[in-house]
Amino acid sequence: MTIFDRDGFDAFLGTWPGVAFVDQWDSHVAKVGDKVFAVLGERENWRLVIKCSEESFEILTSLDGIGQAPYFAKRKWISISDQASLEPEEIEHYVQRSYALVASGLTRKLRAELGIVLT
Repeated sequence: MTIFDRDGFDAFLGTWPGVAFVDQWDSHVAKVGDKVFAVLGERENWRLVIKCSEESFEILTSLDGIGQAPYFAKRKWISISDQASLEPEEIEHYVQRSYALVASGLTRKLRAELGIVLT
């Protein structure tokens, strides 16, 4: 089970405060406070779309198997192939960062209601 299959995706992200899953855009989408932070494209070539910092965007999009996410790139979203040259732990780290980046944009009140504590 990996983050690139639905069960692994749900198991890894589902324990974080405020996370909800929906199926939209022909994909499995993870949201926090009704804001998207990760998209699992369920096709032959599995892809994971996440938000990242500007610095990470520049570095990651230069690696094999990682590119600008269609429709999201101008906001620093990347698309990671299941064949990308990153270790599973690195991918999990970037997914956690995506969650934190999106959650930090929520109001303090909503973060408190959802039990989100950012460090």
